[in-house]
Amino acid sequence: MKIDWTRNETLVFLVVVAFCVLTTAVDPAFLSLPTLFDLLRNSIVTGIFAIGVLLVLISGGIDVSFTAIAAFAMYTTTLTLVKLGIDVPWYGIFALSILIGTGLGLVNAVFIAGFRLPTLIVTLGTLSAFRGFLLTFVGSQLISNVPAGMRDFSRLTMLRGTTSEGYFYSLPWAFVALVLVVAGTWFLLNKTLLGRKIFAIGGSSDSARRIGIGVRGVQVFVYAYVGALSGLAGIIHASLARVANPFDLVGLELSVIAAVVLGGARLTGGYGTITGTLLGVALIVLVSNSLILLGIPSTWQSVVIGALILLGTGLPAYQAKRAALRAG
Repeated sequence: MKIDWTRNETLVFLVVVAFCVLTTAVDPAFLSLPTLFDLLRNSIVTGIFAIGVLLVLISGGIDVSFTAIAAFAMYTTTLTLVKLGIDVPWYGIFALSILIGTGLGLVNAVFIAGFRLPTLIVTLGTLSAFRGFLLTFVGSQLISNVPAGMRDFSRLTMLRGTTSEGYFYSLPWAFVALVLVVAGTWFLLNKTLLGRKIFAIGGSSDSARRIGIGVRGVQVFVYAYVGALSGLAGIIHASLARVANPFDLVGLELSVIAAVVLGGARLTGGYGTITGTLLGVALIVLVSNSLILLGIPSTWQSVVIGALILLGTGLPAYQAKRAALRAG
């Protein structure tokens, strides 16, 4: 099998390997089960966000409101159950947060599909509106006494153990949520008619309309789906932390979008892969966790991520330009 060295997926994989080698050279303990499980745990919320962003980019849009949706859904769900004082199992709590996230995603869909407004402008507006409404009318206090169902979920562990050196490691069942989201979205994009429609409207919405695709209906689904994933990511984050903080999550937009773009998704729409997105998430999580080990101040994290975004978007554009010149 011939390896395509120009694909983003290949390049990101090589960068991930290089990061691992460099970090291990500085700290040999990096290649250990505790570190691996920490990286997997840290990838859960970012990975779920990234899958949602991938869907939006493929459809030709961009969404920066997903973290505000996640914080709103997570905090509102937690506060409601605490105020009511009712005992709800974790899956009921998750369902409520996903429902709230879906509703907020549909708010985006109304402006984007209904009024045909630019996706970036709409989601920038709703990012601010959702966040402002949450802090002004719902609450701005940290909730440390989360419902019992959320605490029960945080204790569900797939794997746990102790290394010969005495270091503890564990992987929560929350990781299965990421696996299910990845598998479900892969099936949606690659094995269903709806998935082909999402790629089609991202390639050219006008052409999609001419062949009979209901562009508005597809857009409504995309933003509702992203809202649902955001609600899921938010409640998982709060459950694992056992704290509902309304100031959490907002600010992760750059890192998540960077992961998806580095994985090869085009900002112009019509292209993106699950594999590339997961590699992008792996790189971003590695960057976030390994800079300290390398002795680099954490304040450089944004600089590194920004540079990676420029590289991830600039390289394909350069390659496309060279291909066009050769063809001409």
